[in-house]
This record gives sequence, structure tokens and C-alpha cells, in this order.
Amino acid sequence: MMTLSSYPIGTPGTPWGVMEKATWLSRQNRKRSYEADVVNVIDRLRGRFDVSQYGQLDYAGEEYPLYAIRSRDWRDDLPVMLVTGGVHGYETSGAHGALQFVDQHAADYAGRANLLVAPCVSPWGYERIHRWNPQAIDPNRSFHADSPAQESAALMALVAPLKDRVLMHIDLHETTDSDESEFRPALAARDGKSSEPGEIPDGFYLVDDSENPQPEFQQAIIEAVARVTHIAPADANGEIIGSKVVAPGVIEYPLKKLHLCAGITNARYTSTTEVYPDSPRATPQQCNDAQVAAVRAAIDFALA
Repeated sequence: MMTLSSYPIGTPGTPWGVMEKATWLSRQNRKRSYEADVVNVIDRLRGRFDVSQYGQLDYAGEEYPLYAIRSRDWRDDLPVMLVTGGVHGYETSGAHGALQFVDQHAADYAGRANLLVAPCVSPWGYERIHRWNPQAIDPNRSFHADSPAQESAALMALVAPLKDRVLMHIDLHETTDSDESEFRPALAARDGKSSEPGEIPDGFYLVDDSENPQPEFQQAIIEAVARVTHIAPADANGEIIGSKVVAPGVIEYPLKKLHLCAGITNARYTSTTEVYPDSPRATPQQCNDAQVAAVRAAIDFALA
């Protein structure tokens, strides 16, 4: 049943203005450290990989350098594999899984592929454990020309020279219980829309590109992840988060039309992972391991 959002900020049915966004922002507090959790880990990788700063966010005097990690033996004749994490800052295993992949497995692809990893696209959101940036903008709906999200614009600028050379892009996400308790109600309130109670799937799933579906590629990732954590079943309607399940653990979105991160290149193979960290059957380490398994399977399939 559709209901007007009872979110504590704003007037039901009326989109937020400057005042409502300022009220929302005043309630967002730092809960963890990007520097401690992400930047320090990147610094430890500098001896083995090329690390570059591709942008800097400045929010009310808080500065966040944005880092990318590349294969040291970059060769123009090799395919490019793009891994992005932390587009939604609250989705912890996206950032941590990307870094764990680089640390443990990136060297395995030396001489076979060029790896480009942007492990934490939204550091402000990472620190606040939030989906949006300080302007109450979702970076993962903002990958388009003249993007209002600095996070999205910076990543697009990084990737632009390689847009046609990327063979595979995997974007690492999570679906959490807070999607239903906080983020969807906040979205409805922000936009002055009604909200409909949804169901959070218990387990891992993938989002393929409905404009360029690659079912065998998605299946290879699902098979690899199933050895680490459980795959989300379809709900009673045969759906996951309101989208038809097209194969076990796989739904589809039009990536470019929705301005999603996984649509920023012309890669043949694209996927968005969705780990479920709130499951009683999954630990934080399992969630990171699932992201790593997904990245490895995606690269291996693309290379094969």
C-alpha cells in the first residue's frame, strides 16, 4: 500500500527545499574515519601498485582526497578491468572488499589485464554511514553529464579516457535493512512522494544491464559467490526489490538510463553486486569475501 512518507523531516507530499536539506544535514554525524579505514590501507598498497589521486571533495572545510589504484605494469595492449566500491558510502563491504581484492589478488593478473580500482567513491557518505552526499544527492543516480554530485563527476573524469577500453566493470554494493528503515523513507520524503513498504532480500544478488544482458557472466559470478555466502531467493512475486528475477540471484536495470555507476563505460561485461550484511548467516568478513569472489569471477570470465 502506498503511503505518504512519515519521515521526521519535511511536509508529506511536498519535496524538500533548502531548509529541509539543511535540517537533514545537521543530523548527519561522523561515525567512522575514511582516513583510518581506507586511506591508510591504500597507503600500504603503494609499494606494489600505482596510486593516484583523481579528485578531492571539499564539504564545509572537510576535505576528502579520492584515490584510484592501478596495475603497476599497465600496458596499452591489455584489456582494462574496472572495479568501483563505496559509491554508497554506507555499503561497507564495497570499499573494504575492493581493497581486500587489491591486496590479496590483484597481482595475479599482472601481464594479463590492466586493473583500475576506485575503492571508496563517496568518503563523506562512508564516514556518516549514509547513501547520499551532503547535498542529499544519491551519487549512484548521478553518473551523467553536468552531474550535481562531485563524487560521480570525479569518477567519470577518471574513467573518461578509458571508456571504450574497459572490458569489464563491476560495482560493489550492499542492500541493508536500513534501506527500508531509513533510506527509502528519506528518499520519498525528499521528493515529496509516497512510499511503499518493501522487502529486503536475504542474501547476495546481482544487477545486470537490461540494455546489454550478459547472463553467462552473471551466472559465473553467482556460482563463485555461492561458495562464500548464500544467494538471495526471489520473493513471492518472483522479484527482488521490485524487479523480476531473470536467473537465480539476478535482476536487471537499464544502467545508463538510470545514471548508475556500472553504466559509466561501454564495457561489454558489467555487474552491480548486492551483498546482504544484516543477515544472521553472514559476517562482515564473509561480506568482504563475497565481494572479492565476485570481482575475481568477473575478471576471470572476461579474460576467458
